[in-house]
Amino acid sequence: MSTDTDTDADLNEEEAREQLLDLAAQFYDQFADGSVPRMEIPTRTKSNIVFDEDEDVWVYGDRHSTRSANSVNGARKLLKATYTIEFLADQLAEDRSSTLRELYYLSESWEEERAQFNDQDESNQLIEDLEIVADVTREDFHMRPEESGATVMGPLYLREQTRRGEREIHCQKDVGEGGYQIPNDPDTIEFLDVDADFVLCVETGGMRDRLVENGFDEEYDVVVVHLKGQPARATRRLTKRLRDELDLPVVVFTDGDPWSYRIYGSVAYGSIKSAHLSEYLATPEAQFVGIRPQDIVDYDLPTDPLADSDINALESELDDPRFQDDFWTEQIELQLDIEKKAEQQALASRGLDFVTDTYLPERLEEMDVL
Repeated sequence: MSTDTDTDADLNEEEAREQLLDLAAQFYDQFADGSVPRMEIPTRTKSNIVFDEDEDVWVYGDRHSTRSANSVNGARKLLKATYTIEFLADQLAEDRSSTLRELYYLSESWEEERAQFNDQDESNQLIEDLEIVADVTREDFHMRPEESGATVMGPLYLREQTRRGEREIHCQKDVGEGGYQIPNDPDTIEFLDVDADFVLCVETGGMRDRLVENGFDEEYDVVVVHLKGQPARATRRLTKRLRDELDLPVVVFTDGDPWSYRIYGSVAYGSIKSAHLSEYLATPEAQFVGIRPQDIVDYDLPTDPLADSDINALESELDDPRFQDDFWTEQIELQLDIEKKAEQQALASRGLDFVTDTYLPERLEEMDVL
C-alpha cells in the first residue's frame, strides 16, 4: 500500500536526480556555446553568514563565488563535481544509498585520477555545494552520514518507511530502554498519534538514560530526544517536525558551558555550516531549560573552572545574534563572573532523583511548559 510519505519521498528523489542532471547539462551547454563551464554558489565563509531576524535562523548573505574551469584548480573542482553528479544520479536510479565516508573512498576507483578527492572534507564540501546549487538535500541524494545513534523515547506513535516495507512503532511500548533510533531521513516518518505535551532535547547520553530510568517520559508525557552532543541533521529535522506538525513545545537541556549553549543555538537557530538548510532544520521556538549559570549558584553544583577557550567562547557569544536577549546576556555575564561551568550530571550531587523530581519540574513550570 502506498502512502503520502511514500509519494513525497519518490518525488523528492526524482526531483533530486533531475536537478543533478540539469546541472550536468548546464556544463555541457556551456561547452557547446564556447563558454567556460562554471558553477555559482553562495560564498561559504563566516563573513557571508547573516542572521535572519524575521525567521530567527542563519542564512547565506548576498555574496557568491564562481567555480570556473578558467583555472586548473577550478577545472579540477568542476571535474570532481561532474563525476560526483554521475555517481549520485546512478545511485538514485538504482535506489541505492551510501555514506559520506564511502563517497570519499569510492572516488579512489574513478578512472580519472584528477577527479578523486584528496580528503573527506573535500567530498563533504562538494556534497554541500550540490545541495545548494540543486536546491535539494543530501538525504534526497541518498547520502548518509556515519551513524549518529540519536534516539527518541516517549508517547509517539509513527509509521516508518524501510527497505523491508512499512512498520508502525510506538516509541515507548515497542522499543527497549535505548528508544527509537532516528533514521537518516526523518521525512520518511509519518506521525500517526502523539500523547505528549512537549519535547525535551537532551545533550548527553547519561542524562537521557537517567530521565528514562526515572520514568520522566511517562510521568510528564514528554518525547525525550537524545541529541548525542552536537545534533546531527536528522535529529534537528525530526525536532523541527515535532514542533511544526504536532505543535509540541521544544525545550533543550544541555551542560552549562559555552559549547553546550551553541548546541542549543544549532537546534533553535541553525548552524553556520548548514545555513543553506536553516528553514528546514532550525526550530526558533525552542527554549533553553538549563544548565544555567544561575543553577550553578542556586544549587551549589560541582563545577570545573573555565578554561581560556571557554572564556573566549562566552565573550564571543555576547556578540552572537543568537544570544542577544536579556536572559542570555545576564547568564553569560554571570558565568564570566563566577568563572565556573557544570555538567548535567552535576545535579546528581543532590541525589539521583533530583533532576526528575525537582529541577526539571520546577524549571519547566517557570517556563510555562508544565
